[in-house]
Amino acid sequence: MDRLIEYLGIPFVQKALIVGVLIAMCSSLLGVTLVLKRFSYIGDGLSHVAFGTMAIAAVLKTQSELLDNILQNDMVLVMPLTMLCAVLLLKTGQNTALKGDAAIAMLSVGALSFGYLLMNLFNTSTNLSGDVCSTLFGSTSILTLRVSEVWMCVICSVLVVAIFVFFYNKIFAVTFDEDFATASGTQTGIYNLIIAIVTAVIIVLAMNLVGTLLISALVIFPAVSAMRLFKSFKAVTICAVVLSVFCAAAGIIVSILAGTPVGSTIVAVDAVAFGICWIVGKLAS
Repeated sequence: MDRLIEYLGIPFVQKALIVGVLIAMCSSLLGVTLVLKRFSYIGDGLSHVAFGTMAIAAVLKTQSELLDNILQNDMVLVMPLTMLCAVLLLKTGQNTALKGDAAIAMLSVGALSFGYLLMNLFNTSTNLSGDVCSTLFGSTSILTLRVSEVWMCVICSVLVVAIFVFFYNKIFAVTFDEDFATASGTQTGIYNLIIAIVTAVIIVLAMNLVGTLLISALVIFPAVSAMRLFKSFKAVTICAVVLSVFCAAAGIIVSILAGTPVGSTIVAVDAVAFGICWIVGKLAS
């Protein structure tokens, strides 16, 4: 306990906890909607798009000193391109010739392959395998956050929560019965677009926390865990947020104390929480 208290007094641990909790909270808010809409793996597809975009940013920075100055923060390029792909994915997924799951699979594999190819062709690092592994499965960058990055995460998280609260009724309608919502005059296209863009923002923010291959776990696990315990949309959403925040904080603390990878530890805690919720749900029924 004394060791834990000592660690909690260190600034980089405090920043990691703040960012981790905020990202987990935002992921779980949208996670319930995405799971219920059978669009859980949009996070996986967009995370691979972000990986490919980061590879493009890295290549551009090595090719031009001017671009290196402009793209000192990769988010300048990664965020807008991931948002654009989220919109294209939404539009393509509504096409009868190419359903949502097929579009996500194509985008996911294509972006991942393209990004890895670029990193091999234009790599300047002596540890390519380490760079790729850190990007895919998370790295220690969550423990070396700058103050500006923390504030960016805080601002984006506040915007995500504000959008979810302000449009709660519309998101609820679009989630459960999109056809009825459309017939009743709701502009479902606009709200689906909002959901897609907000999801893209969350995915980009979560990359440093758990890596591109594990992001879907932050979206899916808290939502399905909460569904084992509650039935109403509001109760599931609140429970998912509480579970996600707890698991993220616990995962970060355990990873610091035990020296384990941050992203994998958080996902492992989420998996354990799901197992407990599943057992409790079975016993309660």
